[in-house]
Amino acid sequence: MKAAVLREVGKPLQIEDVQISKPGPREVLIRTAAAGVCHSDLHYIEGSYPLALPTVLGHESAGVVEAVGSDVRTVKPGDHVITCLSAYCGHCEYCLTGHLSLCVSPEMQRGEDDEPRLTQGAVAMPQYLNLSSFAEQMLIHEHACVSIRKDMPLDRAALIGCAVTTGVGAVIHTAGVRPGETVAVIGCGGIGLSAINGAAIAGAGRIIAIDRVRGKENFARAFGATDFVCAEDGDFGRTVLEMTKGGVHHAFEAIGLTATAEQAFRILRRGGTATILGMIPVGQKISLSGAAFLGEKKLQGSMMGSNRFPVDMPRLVDFYMAGKLKLDDMISNRIRLDQVNEAFDEMKRGELARSVIVFDS
Repeated sequence: MKAAVLREVGKPLQIEDVQISKPGPREVLIRTAAAGVCHSDLHYIEGSYPLALPTVLGHESAGVVEAVGSDVRTVKPGDHVITCLSAYCGHCEYCLTGHLSLCVSPEMQRGEDDEPRLTQGAVAMPQYLNLSSFAEQMLIHEHACVSIRKDMPLDRAALIGCAVTTGVGAVIHTAGVRPGETVAVIGCGGIGLSAINGAAIAGAGRIIAIDRVRGKENFARAFGATDFVCAEDGDFGRTVLEMTKGGVHHAFEAIGLTATAEQAFRILRRGGTATILGMIPVGQKISLSGAAFLGEKKLQGSMMGSNRFPVDMPRLVDFYMAGKLKLDDMISNRIRLDQVNEAFDEMKRGELARSVIVFDS
């Protein structure tokens, strides 16, 4: 199969032939229909997070089940599925207490003595985030995908695999935004727009979108923002504090920078909560005023929107089909696999919401 391979940090992906194994117990072989180009992949390309190389990138995807191994109970050949990088075992403490996205059990991967899922020639290739979806096929554990209704367009379903689940989930699950509360979202990429959409669905009274690109205002308002602040105009933190007369109930950082994470905490009112969605590079630290915690302000992280994706993703599909989830406007470009490097270049410029690789059926 054709796949986009990262061989060296900082270098473009290469389109190469990669061999994929047959499904073993609890495994599912999927024909990839679409894969979103996510900023998380860029973090690994640029070396902000460590990664075993070479590997096939991609983790925001949807497709059709081609075959299943023994003991698979949740999907069958012909099912349309969304994948999720936060695969879960189902029986560890995290899973049993309802925190599926925090599961770190190794049993969703093949053992060291087993045939690898991906190879080039006779050389094993590590699988990226349980998926490696910049490829014509995926071989994954059944607990890394969920079946969805077949009238859902798969290019839009792919977005639910990461950006939407992360953004909407952080608002609803991690932060628990309540009707009437004021929300600020820093960064209007795919995850930030999803957080804005999630805040609108949750009934937030005021939703302030913040981005350095002025052209993102129309995007943000289409997804539910009531206000837009351009970060290039000066101290956006001061602007938000003045707009809200003291700060917001919830701030969501959707970029992954130390400075914006600190600003998310700064723009809170007393009792407010800042939730970090962006992937702050390994080794970087956040500095906060200790006295600010006397106002009962809180700072927290969110892993993939604290999802229970086998339940959440079909519900998000229903939201889209009912017109509540704005996925059509999130796709800026539909591209071929061999255009993936161009999509990352556009992402660096901050021009687009999301590019989606669409594979031939």
